[in-house]
Amino acid sequence: MRLQESGEMYLETILILSQKKSFVRAIDVGEYMGFSKPSVSRAIGLLRNGGFVEVGEGGGLMLTDAGREVAEKIYERHRYLTKILIDMGVDEDTAADDACRMEHVISDATFTAIKKYFHYE
Repeated sequence: MRLQESGEMYLETILILSQKKSFVRAIDVGEYMGFSKPSVSRAIGLLRNGGFVEVGEGGGLMLTDAGREVAEKIYERHRYLTKILIDMGVDEDTAADDACRMEHVISDATFTAIKKYFHYE
């Protein structure tokens, strides 16, 4: 299943939240992303059906191995691209916003080349 940008964003958000707290709920994801409960519920349902997320007892969200792989890939891109843009003189907020858009469209080959060029490997 090929994820759209929004699905990748949800997985990345679940990863980030799970690094901050042991129990992540759909409401936490909605608050973090600024989305309504119905939007989050629909997205989580799609990610669950796609095998990227599991919902445990009490409604806790957990990434599957496939979900974690996608989330970590996107989050790594976000961190590296943000750092590169800041190092180039872009202010932190703009760098983070631009990195967020770039992380979803850049190819694996280009991202690897960027990391190598900027010595982030």
